[in-house]
Amino acid sequence: MSRLEDNIIEAAWLYFHDGLNQGGIAKRLNVSRASVVNYLAEARRRDYVRVALDSDIFRNNQLASDLKDKFGIDDALVVPTDTASVSRSNERVVQAASDWLPNFLNPGDQLGVAWGETIYRLAEIAPKLTLDDVTIVQLIGSKPSEIGFAAENCAATLAQRFGAKCENLHAPLLLSTAELCEALKAEPIIAHQLEMVAQCKKTIFAAGTTDPESHIAMTGLLDRETLAQMRDKGATGVICGRIIDQDGTAMPAPIENRMIGISLDQMREKEMGMLVSAGIDRVPAARAAMLGGYVTHLVTCAASAALLLQDAR
Repeated sequence: MSRLEDNIIEAAWLYFHDGLNQGGIAKRLNVSRASVVNYLAEARRRDYVRVALDSDIFRNNQLASDLKDKFGIDDALVVPTDTASVSRSNERVVQAASDWLPNFLNPGDQLGVAWGETIYRLAEIAPKLTLDDVTIVQLIGSKPSEIGFAAENCAATLAQRFGAKCENLHAPLLLSTAELCEALKAEPIIAHQLEMVAQCKKTIFAAGTTDPESHIAMTGLLDRETLAQMRDKGATGVICGRIIDQDGTAMPAPIENRMIGISLDQMREKEMGMLVSAGIDRVPAARAAMLGGYVTHLVTCAASAALLLQDAR
């Protein structure tokens, strides 16, 4: 195992620092080229090596500039679309967001983290860092489901990757009655955690869809019939479990007074709201989020950016 570990580290150094090709490394280590390929893959899997492109490359292009002008956001990062694979294209967006995010975090910051597959994937692949005096704050209560991506997992995983503190919200997202919800929010520990949710100045989130296979439906937060009725009335996107229409205006759901988590008004007041929009199916929701004033920074792909600009008004 010691010899294997040495070879993995040496191969990574020779390839990424010394610029040797795989054939040259194979000769140096007296192994096959296939072994070198495996060593390099293992080095990346173990986070010995992390390859990141300069975020400025994706900020300083025409699509990013046009998005800033059209929607009045502070900055946009637009990655190339992988036309051969939707999943790989979405992964590019998530990867770019995870690389960009640490640039906005300073000592003393509290970063509010939403839920969902996009945010959980970002947390999983975020760079391993040690951020001085940064706290990750869970923005909404817990809603267990078979599909995973619970809010507490998103926050805790990102905190672990960033070497940051974590402030979880130890409450369910949805309560059975409004009275129980208010009583629980008044509990000292929950009240303190909700105060941190209100006070954090930076957030990262995704805007979900309202279709029958959306995260809000799959988790059972809203049943499909209610969601369909709201969609018929203009429901377009979901931010932290809250519904918005095509202009980003709140559309209170029947469960609104039974939910524990950040409100849309609080989301709009943040100093930074980074929206990670992976997939052209998220374009209407992303557009609504920007029109509603919840977004200061956007990460998306070129195909989505083109559609956002096409639909902008």
